[in-house]
Amino acid sequence: MMNDVLNIGSRSDFVTLMFQILNPLKPYYTKEKAGLKIGYTSAHYEEKSAQMEGFSRPLWALAPFFAGGGKDDAFDEIYRNGIIAGTNPKSPEYWGKCHDYDQRFVEMAAISFSLLLIPDKLWAPLTDQQKGDFADWLNEINRHECCSCNWMFFKVMVNVALQSVGMPYDQKQMDESLDFIDSCYRENGWYVDGDNGQVDYYVPFGMHYYGIMYAMFMKEIDPVRSERFIERAKLFGKEFAYWFAQDGSALPYGRSLTYRFAQCSFYSICIAAGIEPLPKAVMKGIIMRHLRYWMEKPIFDNAGILTIGYCYPNLSMSESYNAPGSPYWSMKTFAVLLLDENNEFWKIKEEKLPELDNLKCIRYADMIVQRINGAVTAYPGGRLIEHQHTHTEEKYSKYAYSTKYGFSVMHSQVTMAEAAPDSTLAFEVFGHVFVRAQAHDFKVMEDRIISNWSPIEGIDVCSTIIPTKNGHKRIHVIKSKYDCIAHDTGFAVPIDSDIDQECKMICIDGNGKNEILKADPNTNLIASKTVIPMITYEIHKGENYIETMIENM
Repeated sequence: MMNDVLNIGSRSDFVTLMFQILNPLKPYYTKEKAGLKIGYTSAHYEEKSAQMEGFSRPLWALAPFFAGGGKDDAFDEIYRNGIIAGTNPKSPEYWGKCHDYDQRFVEMAAISFSLLLIPDKLWAPLTDQQKGDFADWLNEINRHECCSCNWMFFKVMVNVALQSVGMPYDQKQMDESLDFIDSCYRENGWYVDGDNGQVDYYVPFGMHYYGIMYAMFMKEIDPVRSERFIERAKLFGKEFAYWFAQDGSALPYGRSLTYRFAQCSFYSICIAAGIEPLPKAVMKGIIMRHLRYWMEKPIFDNAGILTIGYCYPNLSMSESYNAPGSPYWSMKTFAVLLLDENNEFWKIKEEKLPELDNLKCIRYADMIVQRINGAVTAYPGGRLIEHQHTHTEEKYSKYAYSTKYGFSVMHSQVTMAEAAPDSTLAFEVFGHVFVRAQAHDFKVMEDRIISNWSPIEGIDVCSTIIPTKNGHKRIHVIKSKYDCIAHDTGFAVPIDSDIDQECKMICIDGNGKNEILKADPNTNLIASKTVIPMITYEIHKGENYIETMIENM
């Protein structure tokens, strides 16, 4: 098992694991090595871009590996030849001219990171013509619009890379992009992801990861901004630790969860850059436990290829931008390989998480985080933005998200089984199932969350979520123009579980009765077959008051 190499935490352990993950890819590079074809499912962008994505993402691990003194002739040759072919307009594998909001801009980040770390492999061996082609292709990002979110960092990193090798770059666009990133900053280390307006994993593996990269390479040229990024990372890392459970799992919340073990990559880039929001031994423990957690899951296919999904292969939970190569974003966690084998980090013994509060209001993440028996439950305020990506409602708008139980995504709104509405208040009306999506407003306090929302015109709900010692209490005031049914649902638990020992539902006030919903298979991110305990209420026209207790053991 891949987990067998993670007992000590030496550099050789990480290198062995990296090759166990990446070596299965070697037969699937295209003839001139500029693409990687590992599957037949589609994303919304062109197939050539999908294959280019598959090519680029392993570089998040390979570039630090080479920069830290590693050697692998096969990957060395693949990536040098692939970049030459991909940026040569005369090559049949040319990556092509870009357009506004192009997926290829995302992949330029890994290539720019690699150009900064290993110019001796990806730049020095090239002819002047090849260097010109490479630089011209990267400059495509300066000729087009990027999405107003973490993507603005891609313009920054491309221009930093071009500057580092003495090629023309666009200082104005770099400055404008950096100003936009600053506008996304909240407080205490937390950003929102631009126009998406959400706090999710794009804060650690997007905003902070790239900010730290910038500081690593620009500290002499731009010391003020570099120090600002470092200080923000130090603040963030202290509260981000609350998203990790005792068993190494991280909070399943938000989009892009198919990037799996990139969830801890923030701590990896901190270690690589010499930044200590937490002691090194604690950060090493977070990384080690997290990798062990993932390597125990069936996330690879029979050929050893990472699949789209979460704790098992699952296209249902994916976004429209997930192509077969997308999960290799996970390789960001191997940034620690930038440290050579003599670095003290490899000798440090991993430590447990520090003593964390059992209940923590993370104000600038708009959530309360609770720890029960080592597991993490987060209670987010809700979502104020409109629908943005696939399953936005399920990924941001439930009452609770759990490292132990994950969350479920809808197959359809026609039946309760297909809707699989866990950790929410689900209304059955007009032959469909409706749940909380965009909230009218919400308020996150130290001990509770209040949100006002409407599942459908004619029904208005005020929900109050109050964490308790063993779970949480929900109070709902419902004003309805219709007689209908409402289900206050608990976590989706594995189908063979003792439900009351996992998630006990208690009706405190109202006409509720206990029921068990057998959800459609493959709706939950962690367990492929689940049941959902719930309290079912009859809702009448007018004002209704219901109260439910949820105890998760």
